[in-house]
Amino acid sequence: MKIGAYFKDNLYKLLVFIVCYVFNLLIFFAFKVEKQVIISSSFLYVICFMLVLLIPYFRKKNFYDNLLANIESLDKSYLVLETLSKPEFYEGELLYQALYEVNKSMNENVRLIEEHLQDFKEYIEMWIHEVKIPLSTLVLISNNHKEQFDKKTKLQLKRLEDYIDQVLYYARSENAEKDYLIKEVDLSKVIKNVGLKNMDEILENKIDYIVENVQYKILTDSKWLEFILGQIVNNSIKYKRNIDNSYIKIFVQDGEKTTTLVIEDNGIGIKESDLKQVFDKSFTGENGRNTNKSTGMGLFIAKNMCKKLGHKIDIESKYNQYTKVYITFAKNKFYDVLK
Repeated sequence: MKIGAYFKDNLYKLLVFIVCYVFNLLIFFAFKVEKQVIISSSFLYVICFMLVLLIPYFRKKNFYDNLLANIESLDKSYLVLETLSKPEFYEGELLYQALYEVNKSMNENVRLIEEHLQDFKEYIEMWIHEVKIPLSTLVLISNNHKEQFDKKTKLQLKRLEDYIDQVLYYARSENAEKDYLIKEVDLSKVIKNVGLKNMDEILENKIDYIVENVQYKILTDSKWLEFILGQIVNNSIKYKRNIDNSYIKIFVQDGEKTTTLVIEDNGIGIKESDLKQVFDKSFTGENGRNTNKSTGMGLFIAKNMCKKLGHKIDIESKYNQYTKVYITFAKNKFYDVLK
């Protein structure tokens, strides 16, 4: 609270004081009051005015300074009321009460919105599970009656299944803590499941699926990790180059404190200008514009889930040469001791 601004805001008081002071001097002169009395009373008059002006300033200054400082320092400014003590001056009490009512109203609206979002999320999840039943039936029929279903039809069914899974995991990602369980997981088993799920597309695109040195135990949620790897492998398939020796190579780099899973391919790669944005929501980049196959959501969800699981995901690429995705898992020494 700046004193200059405060005095400017109270300029009318100074004007009233000056008018009253001049009127008072006129009365003194009219009654021929002694000069010494006039000086003494004028000095006392000024002192009283300054006290009347400054005492409220210092009472208010501490409250308003704390209010502004807390607003600037808080990530969520709407919580500022929780950091303030109730003021001891009337204007502050009015402001405090107004902030309380605003905060109460906002909390009520947030609660209603959260309830609506939760209802919508539950509906989406229920709808997805219902849709997956006939879809799984179609996939099963296509596998049992291969002569009646061509490869393009099976490919579209697989893509539809992948997109539905993506919607499901995205819907859950905001409250993923309720959906995953961190425990010791066999990494090779997760990689095998991802390979089997994408086997038809891997064979169709004549890609070598190479798995080396993955016999490790890590701390993660197998279901979520399988989804994350699936998004990365799908991208490797989607953006393969038209060459004879296409491959997807998966291996582990083991360190003292971390275990890093590497997913490498020799596809079309990613342009350097796009690398910093590949994990952004709905970002498709040059490759997405050229192939018209990308939603830009797969890596975004993968990044979000890695963050929630406590993993780190990075990407390295050279255009028209290779792409490498690194997923780093921390080793938990406390867990090693207890197990």
